Amino acid sequence: MSDEIKNEQNDNYSLNDDRRVKTLSPGALVARRFFRNRVAVTGLVILAFMFIFSFVGGAVTPYTQDQLFYRNDSQKKQYAAVKENTEFRYELADGEDFPTMAQAKFILARKKGDKGEFETGDAKYLFEKQGEEFYAIYNSSNKLIAFGSYDLIEVKNKDYNNFEFKYELVKAVSNKQDELKYKKDKFSISEDGIVTDSSSNIIASASRYIIRALANDIILGDDYKEQLLAAIESGSEDFTFVNADGDEAVYSFKYDAATQTWEIMESVDTRVFDTYSFPTKKHPLGTDRNGMDMLTRLMYGGRVSLYIGFIVVFIESLIGVVLGGVSGYFGGWIDNLIMRIVDVFYCIPSMPLIIILGSVMDTMHVDPQIRMIYLMLILGFLGWPGIARLVRGQILSLREQEFMTATEATGIRASRRIFRHLIPNVIPQLIVTMTMNLGNTIITEATLSFLGLGVKFPFASWGNIINDVNDTYVLTNYWFIWIPAGVCLLATVLAFNLVGDGLRDAFDPKMKR
Repeated sequence: MSDEIKNEQNDNYSLNDDRRVKTLSPGALVARRFFRNRVAVTGLVILAFMFIFSFVGGAVTPYTQDQLFYRNDSQKKQYAAVKENTEFRYELADGEDFPTMAQAKFILARKKGDKGEFETGDAKYLFEKQGEEFYAIYNSSNKLIAFGSYDLIEVKNKDYNNFEFKYELVKAVSNKQDELKYKKDKFSISEDGIVTDSSSNIIASASRYIIRALANDIILGDDYKEQLLAAIESGSEDFTFVNADGDEAVYSFKYDAATQTWEIMESVDTRVFDTYSFPTKKHPLGTDRNGMDMLTRLMYGGRVSLYIGFIVVFIESLIGVVLGGVSGYFGGWIDNLIMRIVDVFYCIPSMPLIIILGSVMDTMHVDPQIRMIYLMLILGFLGWPGIARLVRGQILSLREQEFMTATEATGIRASRRIFRHLIPNVIPQLIVTMTMNLGNTIITEATLSFLGLGVKFPFASWGNIINDVNDTYVLTNYWFIWIPAGVCLLATVLAFNLVGDGLRDAFDPKMKR
C-alpha cells in the first residue's frame, strides 16, 4: 500500500521540477518552424553570404570602387602622310616667264609627240623630252627658259639652289642615273632621288612624293624621308627608323585608295586604361570598360543595392503603417479619404514616372549621391499603398476583439491603442510583405540603373554594372563583366523571396495545408 502511495506522489510533478513538460514562447515556435524549412534556411544563408561579401568584403578589399588601373599598350598613331604628286610642275630660269596660257598650249602640244613647238600670242616656244615625264622648254631663240616634270625639288645647300643644278638633277633622276655631275662636282643619287656628296651629306632631292607630318611639332628629317621613300618604293608594309639619339621606332603603311595617300602609322607605347582585362591574380574578375576592378565594384554594388532596398522598404513601410493604421482604426470618412488616396497612387504609372524623373535629373546634372537619395525617396513614396491596405485590413479585424475593448475601458489614448496594441499584431504579416518587397525593390533599382536612370557613375550597383554590356561583342567576349553581377542579383532576390515564404509559413502554418 505504501509503495502505491509513493508511485502516485512521483507521478505528480511540481512546477519547479525539471522533468515537467517545457512550453515554447510564440517567438521560439516561429523560429523553430522557420529553421525546419530547409529552403528558407538556404535563402537565409545566401543573404548572410551576400551581406558579408558586400559589407565585409568591401571593407577589406585593397581597392576602391572608383579606382582606375592602367596598362602600357602599343598603339598605332597617325604620324605622317605621303602622297604622289599628280600635277605637272614647272621650274623657270632667272628672269624668264612662262605664263599659264603657254603652259596650257604646251600640254596640248606634248600630247602630239616628244618634240615640237607651240605658240601663244606673239611668243613662240619649243620643247623636247629629256627623260621620263621630263621636258625642256626653249624660247624662239632656242634658249632654255624652263623645264617641267612631276618631281618635287628640294635643295638643302644654298650653293646649288639655282636653275642649272635643278635641271641637271631632275634630268638625272628621270633617266634613273645613280650619279650626277655638275660643273666640277660629282654626286650620288639614290633610287628615291636623294642626292648626296662624297661625305654622305644630303645636298638635294627630287621625288614625286609629297611628305608631310600630321602634327606641327613633328619635324621629318632627311634620313627619315629617305628611308620612308625607300620602303614605299620597295613595297614594304613597315620599316624601323633609328634616330640620332638611338631611339628606335616602328612605322607601318596604310594606303588609302580614295585619296591616293599613304598614311604612316607610328607604334607608340601609350599608358591607357586597363579596360576589359581578363581575370588575373591582381583582378580575380578582371576589369570593366573604365579600367576598374570588377570584384571591388561588385562588392560596393551589393552595398548600394542592399542599402537602397532596405531604405526604400523602410520608407514605404513607415508611410503605409501610419496611414493604414489610422484608416483601419478610425474608419468612416477618414478611412474613405485615405483609401481614395491609395486608389490614386495605384493609378499612377510608376515606371514611366520614374523614367521621366530620371531623365529630368540627367538634364539637371544632379550629383550622383544626391540622385541616389532622390531615387530612394521616389521609390519609397510610390510603394506604400500596398502596405497601407494590408495594415488597414488586419486592423479592421483586430479592433473588434476583446483586448481592444479592454484598452478602451482603461482609457488608453487612440495613438497608443493603434501603435502599441494593434500594429504589433500586424508585424508578422508586415515582415513577410517587407521581405518580399525587398527583392522587388532591388530588381526595380537594377532595372533603372541598367537603363542609365538609376545609380550613376562613379557609384556602383549591380544594375549599372550590367549596363556595361552595351553591345553584342562585349556580351559574348567579356563574360566576367555581366555574369557575376547577374548571379549576385538573381541569388539575392531569390533569397529574399525564399526567406519571405519561410517566414509566412512559420507565422501561419495553416497556409501550407
